[in-house]
Amino acid sequence: MRHDKSLETSADLSALSDLCTPWCIHVVATLRIADHIEASTTDIKTLAEKAECNADVLQRVLRHLVGKGVFVEPTPGQFALNEAARGLLGPTQQFLDLGGIGGRIAYAWGSLLSAVRTGAPAYHEIFGLPFWEDLQAHPDVAASFDALMGSPGHGTPDPEVLLTGDWEEVKTVVDVGGGTGALLAEIVRARPEVPGTLVDFPGTVARAGLILQAAGVSERVQTVGQSFFDPLPAGADLYLLKSILNDWPDREAQQILSHCAEAARPGGRLVILGGVSPDDSVRRELTPEMVLLGGKDRTLTEFRELAHQAGLKVQAAGQLPSGRFAVECRPM
Repeated sequence: MRHDKSLETSADLSALSDLCTPWCIHVVATLRIADHIEASTTDIKTLAEKAECNADVLQRVLRHLVGKGVFVEPTPGQFALNEAARGLLGPTQQFLDLGGIGGRIAYAWGSLLSAVRTGAPAYHEIFGLPFWEDLQAHPDVAASFDALMGSPGHGTPDPEVLLTGDWEEVKTVVDVGGGTGALLAEIVRARPEVPGTLVDFPGTVARAGLILQAAGVSERVQTVGQSFFDPLPAGADLYLLKSILNDWPDREAQQILSHCAEAARPGGRLVILGGVSPDDSVRRELTPEMVLLGGKDRTLTEFRELAHQAGLKVQAAGQLPSGRFAVECRPM
């Protein structure tokens, strides 16, 4: 069969390997340039003064971004927001900030070569500590990570998480690795008869108070500051793992599932939200979680085997009303 080169899709390697634009985006986000312009500071000299940076270099950065369709320069040295630049206002800007979790994610890509060579995350080569230990050592970064995982980063979560049965069967809920409690707060708020338990690192659950109070559920949610690699609060009807398993390699993921299985016995169930996808879906093979932590997304078939090894049987899998793919397991 003749190979027709005209059918090949050409890729621009120069454009694909250009790091200039991504770093410019991170820099203007960190300096809050969009906020300053929104507040009517538009000339480059005053922008630089507000941002406490060099006017000449900042102007070069902004003109590069103007050429890429982010910001506009109506007259020389005067900059304004366009639709793309307005995307830098609000929470998105925070998560691009090089001083917070955005910086950790951005710089961590520099460890990719080591990760490819060894098969293990090399985050510690950049920051001196593995990811979770680094967050523990830097509470400000940990707080920005919690915000990214919570409502500011992902919006208000949908409390409809059951694939089978109904809420009359659920008397207690434990959110394992639930961050600052955004999902659990919505579940408990929607069902006044159901109390909840939030499990995460002590520093993280300490930041849950405002979210639980705003939802009016602080009296019905118990917080437990611990690792999910330790035995979990036992005897609940429903255990949740939202955006957890994709952070971990198989060995650690199995340990987490094993602790959930032990806590849920004999009659509880476990619902997995995130990190598992249908067998026929297109997966992202390279994710920030892989670079930061060595984690990965799994197909349903891959997850079934992992769950079986942890003492769990998959009872159901499918899309929730929110469109999120979920998996429900019961202890064997």
